[in-house]
Amino acid sequence: MASLVAYDTEESSDEERQHEHQHNLDSNLELEKVKLKETTKFNQIENQNDDQNVQSESKFSFKSESKSESRSGSGLSQPSDTSFKKSSLETQSEEEFLHLKTDSKMFKNLLSTTQLSLAPPVATKGDVMTGNPLDPTVKELKYNPKANELYAPTAGPAHPFQTQQMRAVKNTVTGFAEPSHVSRFQFETQRRTFHSYGYAMDPSGDSAVEESAAIIGDLKAAEEGKEITVFEASKSREGDKRKRKRNNDASDVDGYLGPWGKFIDEKTTMVPEEEEKKILDELVAKRKKNKTTIEDKVESEEKSTLHLKEEFDYQGRSWTHPPQDVGVSLKADAIPEKCFMPKRLIHTWAGHTKALSCIRWLPVSAHLLLSSGMDSKIKIWEVYNERRMARTYSGHKQAVRDVNFDNDGKRFLSASFDRMCKLWDTETGQCIGKFTNKKVPYCVKFNPDADKQDLFVAGTNDKKIVCFDIRSGEIVQEYDRHLGAVNTITFVDGNRRFVSTSDDKSLRIWEWDIPVDFKYISDPSMHSMPAVTISHNGKWLACQSLDNQVVIFNVLNRMKMMRKKVFKGHMVAGYACGVDFSPDMSYLISGDADGKMYIWDWKSTKLFSKFKAHDDVCISVLWHPHETSKIASAGWDGVIKYWD
Repeated sequence: MASLVAYDTEESSDEERQHEHQHNLDSNLELEKVKLKETTKFNQIENQNDDQNVQSESKFSFKSESKSESRSGSGLSQPSDTSFKKSSLETQSEEEFLHLKTDSKMFKNLLSTTQLSLAPPVATKGDVMTGNPLDPTVKELKYNPKANELYAPTAGPAHPFQTQQMRAVKNTVTGFAEPSHVSRFQFETQRRTFHSYGYAMDPSGDSAVEESAAIIGDLKAAEEGKEITVFEASKSREGDKRKRKRNNDASDVDGYLGPWGKFIDEKTTMVPEEEEKKILDELVAKRKKNKTTIEDKVESEEKSTLHLKEEFDYQGRSWTHPPQDVGVSLKADAIPEKCFMPKRLIHTWAGHTKALSCIRWLPVSAHLLLSSGMDSKIKIWEVYNERRMARTYSGHKQAVRDVNFDNDGKRFLSASFDRMCKLWDTETGQCIGKFTNKKVPYCVKFNPDADKQDLFVAGTNDKKIVCFDIRSGEIVQEYDRHLGAVNTITFVDGNRRFVSTSDDKSLRIWEWDIPVDFKYISDPSMHSMPAVTISHNGKWLACQSLDNQVVIFNVLNRMKMMRKKVFKGHMVAGYACGVDFSPDMSYLISGDADGKMYIWDWKSTKLFSKFKAHDDVCISVLWHPHETSKIASAGWDGVIKYWD
């Protein structure tokens, strides 16, 4: 029962809610209708007021009377009670809204006087600009502007970070120069007068107005010279024009002077005074003393030390004989088909106490490695088996710059800063010969021809290439065309010619035994090339240029520089870092000033690999001629490293 009651109460509450909701909706509708009516009535009243303002009262009354007469005259029926009620209601409603009526004129005046402006006060264009603005960069005007327009200040926003000096108007770098109405001749006259005498007329003063123009500069000189200019006649000074000895008689063969006669007071022989003579004598004595000391230094004892236990093996073969059990053919024609880049360090030779200058393979077999260093020592090392130091050659008093083998490797030459070139026996270590021209040799090279193995050339610091004969020890030829120290000599074209590079940034090609270069290569873009290597096929010449690139020359095509074949990426400026080719001509390698070794692809000139090889400059790199991926490198850290 209780549940039924609860259900009834819930139903009743729902009905009440619905009823209340409906009632609210009806009341809202009624309110909206009332509002709509009021607004329409208000609009009608306003419209009527506007019409009344436009039309005069007399016209309005006349029209209303005519309308009423027409209605009565036409015999229309009178309005009914219902219509009368409507009109009364309308008048009643008009009376209700009478207080809302406003005079339109008064309303408009009110609006115009009480207008609110929310925008900030801004100066208009008319207030600011008095005339047409002129572009200061324009050179020509199409109309005649007023003075205030011409000299008006520059309009527009000022640069916030410019100083007063930067904002100043300039037509020159230093400021604003106004043209002055001075003729070119007058200006040049005053300029030359000031340059010669030290005074000139003041250009700022007006000489036409003033009686005498002001003088600037040396006033004392102006007074003494009576303010004359350079174009006015001045007194001749002593020594202005010197007289010459004259003899214009052409028939006098011996005594004819012509226009080349000497001055009368000219002294042709100058004898030094006593003080000058003392200084010159001291200088000559000092030079003689230095010369004797250099000659004393040159005289030195040559000796050699063998570091191996036995000089010969059980079969009686010398230590220089190539080994047979290394797994690689060491014959001259055994060139690997495909080469690869080295990956790791396999051995380090240490024995030099100072930086190394160059390394060379033993010709043909390359089973021995010759090295020269700044410690004035030359050492030879085993490349295979135990990789020991084989022999040391000592006999130079200063650093050894270059070493080079002959064709079979039985002898080698060394060039040192003690101004000596020495010939050594590789096997015994004996010094066979000594050669010098009292100049520092920078490079030495045997003539590779089999019938010219007794001749070698040396490039010296006195711009010459000197050819020595080993048999006589004398200079047999001199090639003197370079303008700087000769750095390298490389034989090309079947050993008929050789190429030399120098500090004069040029490359010269010489015919053997002809002391005049038949080709000279020099370009403004070229730099000095202190290291040159010829390829194994003899077609290309790789030159280490000091502008941090390796330049290639085509030997067969008239020594043409290959502009597109340039190898870059390393830093060698100031160092004669060596370059070399791989035996299969697929890679080019080079040292670096930072001790790195660089490997490029020969065809694409793309840098394939670079790695840190030495702690100091990597001065020389050599690819083994019979190995696929073995490279020897020498550095200024005093060690030779072997990479595979």
